Amino acid sequence: MPLRTLRRIGTLRTATAAALLALAATLVAPLPLARAADPVTDYCAGQCADILPPGENGNATVADILANKVFGTRPAHTMDQLGPYASLADGYQNLTDSTITSFFNDSSFGVPSGQVASVASPRSDVTITRDKKTGVPHIKGTTRAGTEFGAGYAAAQDRLWLMDLFRHVGRGELSSFAGGAAANRGLEQEFWRQAPYTEADLQAQIDWLATNGGPRGQQALADAQSYIDGINAYITASKNGRYFPGEYVLTGHIDAITNAGTIDPFQLTDLIALASVVGALFGTGGGGEVQSALSLLAAQQKYGVQQGTQVWESFRERDDPEATSTVHDGTSFPYAGKPASPQGEALPDPGSVVPEPLVYDATGGATQATTRSKGVLPADLLSNPKKGMSNALVVSGAHTASGHPVAVFGPQTGYFAPQLLMLQELQGPGISARGASFAGLGMYIELGRGQDYAWSATSASQDVTDTYAVELCQDATHYLFHGQCVPMEKLERVNSWSPTVADSTPAGSYRMQVWRTAYGPVEYRATVGGKAVAYTQLRSSYRHEADSIIGFQELNDPGVVHDAASFQTAAHDINYTFNWFYADSRQTAYYNSGTNPVRAAGVDASFPVWARAAYDWQGWDPTANTATYTPPAQHPQSVDQDYYVSWNNKQAPGYTSAGFGNGSVHRADLLNSRVKALVQAGGVTRSALAKAMEDAALTDLRGEDVLPELLQVINSAPVTDPQEATAVQQLTAWRAAGAKRRAVSAGSQTYANPDAVRVMDAWWPLLIQGEFQPGLGGDLYNALAASLTIDESPSAGHGPTGSHAGSSFQYGWWSYADKDLRRVLGRPVQGALAQPYCGGGVLSACRDMLLSTLKQAAATPATTVYPGDDGGCAAGDQWCADSIVQRPLGGIGDDRIAWQNRPTFQQVVEFPAHR
Repeated sequence: MPLRTLRRIGTLRTATAAALLALAATLVAPLPLARAADPVTDYCAGQCADILPPGENGNATVADILANKVFGTRPAHTMDQLGPYASLADGYQNLTDSTITSFFNDSSFGVPSGQVASVASPRSDVTITRDKKTGVPHIKGTTRAGTEFGAGYAAAQDRLWLMDLFRHVGRGELSSFAGGAAANRGLEQEFWRQAPYTEADLQAQIDWLATNGGPRGQQALADAQSYIDGINAYITASKNGRYFPGEYVLTGHIDAITNAGTIDPFQLTDLIALASVVGALFGTGGGGEVQSALSLLAAQQKYGVQQGTQVWESFRERDDPEATSTVHDGTSFPYAGKPASPQGEALPDPGSVVPEPLVYDATGGATQATTRSKGVLPADLLSNPKKGMSNALVVSGAHTASGHPVAVFGPQTGYFAPQLLMLQELQGPGISARGASFAGLGMYIELGRGQDYAWSATSASQDVTDTYAVELCQDATHYLFHGQCVPMEKLERVNSWSPTVADSTPAGSYRMQVWRTAYGPVEYRATVGGKAVAYTQLRSSYRHEADSIIGFQELNDPGVVHDAASFQTAAHDINYTFNWFYADSRQTAYYNSGTNPVRAAGVDASFPVWARAAYDWQGWDPTANTATYTPPAQHPQSVDQDYYVSWNNKQAPGYTSAGFGNGSVHRADLLNSRVKALVQAGGVTRSALAKAMEDAALTDLRGEDVLPELLQVINSAPVTDPQEATAVQQLTAWRAAGAKRRAVSAGSQTYANPDAVRVMDAWWPLLIQGEFQPGLGGDLYNALAASLTIDESPSAGHGPTGSHAGSSFQYGWWSYADKDLRRVLGRPVQGALAQPYCGGGVLSACRDMLLSTLKQAAATPATTVYPGDDGGCAAGDQWCADSIVQRPLGGIGDDRIAWQNRPTFQQVVEFPAHR
């Protein structure tokens, strides 16, 4: 279905556009032609598909950018995957196996001769073949080095500007590179606070891999160097040929007339910086212990120590018995649980916690808290959301129509233009795979398929980050380390900029300063029992951003991965926190990766602990930040379970959730209920599983899993007020229709049941406050809300791209409401909250509160519920408020699409054969 452009994002000054367009109109990008590479053996037989909107091409010359702004034209393959992706929302109900490729790409290996668009050979031992439909690069090398060189060259062709952005984010230098917009500054500050690295730190991680990674580590570094050589070859060719990304002109790095200026060549340390950004976004877990301590203290202040602790623990839901778990075969995997006798806790004195300052010496534009220019990336990219996205649906062959496993899976990485991921196929000695890789880290496929197997991941976010209270000595910048008073390390980064065409923020500069200890960077200052302390944060993958490269290398090697067991071994070699899923023609499998530190006996991972040897991670070497990690057998895992679902939910019983809210209602329930029903019926097909995914993607979690209890409480007596009765009727009809947030017809941009959706959006925060704040009190209610947001509706400003981000309903108080309402209704509850809240546990009082807040919500106009934004949505436009926008990271924007709560990159696979 063709997409209509509602509004274009971003403008350029007309006079500048006209001048530059005339100068740049002749820029082209020729490459020598070569013979197309022959495909290798593909055991999927046309039954593998994938999709990655908006399009493969993420590079645009200055001529392309200006033509897009002036005439609305665009380079090929910048948006051709967005239409099929978007149209699944309207077409999924009639989906069949034969129509899957109407909504996905055929991800077979190779390119049929009639579909070859171009073949290039940037050097003699590699060819890059691009297909006509999507422009995806299919890279085939006669040598391994040539294969990796081609991968780097193709990555630079498709994502050079994006790669450059993120290597500067990883160094805390985004504003110096892309401009001083408030969002740019906010992002570099957020990142550099979490992972401050010096150039020596980045190089040390390369040296560590070379020394400790064995032959595979050395091969990985050789592959990475060949990949970088390919990137740099394209930089040289495009600069000389003047077909480099136009953003370098618009940000003042290159002069459009003289071609003066540079694009700095890439080096190995850039890949470490890039990996640190990806790891911070998607592959970490834990932290937040200071906030947990503050909410615990608030509970104890209200209820007393014993009862307050019980109340806090009930909201914490560390190991909730009603939570949907990916592993549901009866096995358990205890990790990071609550100790019977906690040791070493270092809770702050009330009122003593102060965040550590980061920004100093701001001048000029750096003093502006808001700027006219939006910035290239959202300021809260790393802190909001809390590191969780992606979903997976995998069904064992015992329950499918063909007898072979079926999988629909992929990561939710937000929506950007160009996308953070890029598609490619790699074929060379020891490498055979197709799929997606993060831009700049594409020496291997990170999520995709091999010759006879496919794999994917979801963010796991188990607790691998701890907070330590280091005792100060001598002054505020010295601390006790194992009995000695030692200085903290002062890390600094100075950024400065001048206004450009792309970013008009006035010239300015500022300095970031972080104090680093052996226990990680300082985040807060406080007192504990009257002693001055600095709270620091240490994660197990800090200073080890490159280590996962070995696991990815193994996943791409058909000589390594050939069954479920070998897949799990490869996944274990990835040190970031992910849930990994696997399917071939015979087996399915699951494995949770991450370097899970073995904590000292009695340490409670939910709270800060003293920075003393007795409470260090077991086997901890502070010089290298290595420790003893839990062995593979203790990681949640499974082979050939009847089915697997994951939407960043609980991994397995006993495996403590790192954050709040993983309880009886979770968005994974939307998948679990549908896939469970399919498995019980049997005969599952690829299309049936894809339909289950998409049906869940269009469903409001609150409407499906909490609204029935809300209505049951309300309908415990007749509703006599006309306004209340109308709202109840609207919500009842919406729930009966599936609680969907879906257009009434394709292209209508109007929801079915729009009043019910509006009422629910307005009602939820009101009912949660009315249900819990009277019992908890304002201080504790606010402290718990700081640990777990109340709501995450599609129109809220959350997710990896802020508003219009797609990903919804991951964090919220749905589980708390569900447990509390069932208790009021007299129904059984496992893992109940410590006390009743709605109406003090009295059904009639609870009902009165629900009706009064419902009446208030029903009277709230759409213009208030959906107030409009600077992205082009008018106040009251419900569909637009929910819609997904591909946030532009460069000069080319894309069309707005309807909301779906769905992976950005997604595969649909069913292998009928095996080697």
